[in-house]
Formats: sequence, structure tokens, C-alpha cells
Amino acid sequence: MKILVCISHVPDTTSKINFTDSDTKFDTNGVQFVINPNDEFGLTRAMWFKEKQGASVVVVNVGGAETEPTLRKALAIGADSAIRVNTEATDGYAVAKQLAAVVKDGGYDLVIAGRESIDYNGGMVPGMLAAMIDANFVANCISLDIDGTTAKAIREIDGGKETVNTALPLVIGGQKGLVEESDLRIPNMRGIMMARKKPLTVVEPVGVSAETKATSFEKPAPRGAVKLVDADNIDELINLLHNEAKVI
Repeated sequence: MKILVCISHVPDTTSKINFTDSDTKFDTNGVQFVINPNDEFGLTRAMWFKEKQGASVVVVNVGGAETEPTLRKALAIGADSAIRVNTEATDGYAVAKQLAAVVKDGGYDLVIAGRESIDYNGGMVPGMLAAMIDANFVANCISLDIDGTTAKAIREIDGGKETVNTALPLVIGGQKGLVEESDLRIPNMRGIMMARKKPLTVVEPVGVSAETKATSFEKPAPRGAVKLVDADNIDELINLLHNEAKVI
């Protein structure tokens, strides 16, 4: 089985976010970048398929040279090789187009993508990719098992879970639950040294125009000051909730 794991290069959630050029561009100065958490769950599941079922695992990213340390981390975790599509990730449609070209060229049986990336939270890429390559698709996937050319997946739905059986080729949008958080892997020294020797191929992008464009960014408004009300002063609490907060 040949697996492609899509890796997004995203800011660490602890990073302080700022914007430049009149709030039209993200300021990367001082920002630590990591593997998108949803993708990390998928990569860990792919490692299980590699170790238990002999699958080969390739990781791919759409982005500039600055994303290569993130791909090298994925190689250190255990992926066999990496591909970087040499173009900026402008929007979900353009990214899906680039990934579709990689899938068609590589003949992958299973594509594991994160449900969404934590920077833009678009959640569009896995579904569009599946449509472009004419593969089956499972969104919000929290469990995946493969037996030959048949897959059994569990996905979250409103109010519960749904179990589906489908056939390869398959694209999933994975998320927390696909593996346990305790199973996530930290690269060890041996993995880091081996990653330096593993192939990281840079491919040029296919021609595609972005369908959307970010015009500006805005931070959430600062939270207002907290008002403390004495536990015995119920009338004051009711007054504030009714006349100021207007929630009752």
C-alpha cells in the first residue's frame, strides 16, 4: 500500500500573531512553525500502517523552501520520503490542484490529510482533492483500518459517530481521535540523522489560479474588564446581566 500524507506548515499555537502591510500579510518574524496537528494525527496513523502492514509513506507539502524543516521533521518521525511543491499555498483550491497532480503522478492508494489546518481553518482541501482524483472520501475521520483494498472508517457526525466501509483509493480528512495523543511521536536522534539522508524532492507546480484572496486580517477584540460581584449581592448581579450584558 502506498500512502501520501499531506503536511501543512503552520504557526505553533503559542506564537504571538501579528500582521504587516496594513494588516494584509501575516508577519512570520519570531514565529515557530510546526506540523499541523490534524496532519500529525494522520502521519502517526500512516506510521502504524507502515510498521504493521508494510506500507510505504510519502509526505507532501505545498510551499516554499521555508517549509522544508517541517517536512524533515515528518521524515524524522518515520516517513520514507518527502515532496515539496514549489509554490505558495494561496488558497484551498490551488493547494488541492497541486496535491492532485502529485497523487496522479505517484499512484497512491491512500491519501491522509488533516480535516483542516489550524492557520486558516478552511477545511476544503481534502474534499476537493478527492473529487479531483475521483477517489472515495471520508471527512472528520477518527478511526481507519485497511484490509487489502477495503477500508473501514469511523467519522464524527452531529450527535454521534458513523462507521463506513469503502474501497481504495481513498482520501480522508483526519483529526484528533485518529490516534491517541499519547501515540504521537517525537523525533529521536536516530530518526533525525536518518532524515538527513532521505529524499526530499522539489517539484514545480502545475498551472492554476487561486479562486479566493485574503484582503485583510483582524485580531479578535480585546476582552473587556471583569466585574466582580459579591456572592451575597444577587440584585446587583441581576442588574448587570439585564441592563449591561443584556443576556436576561
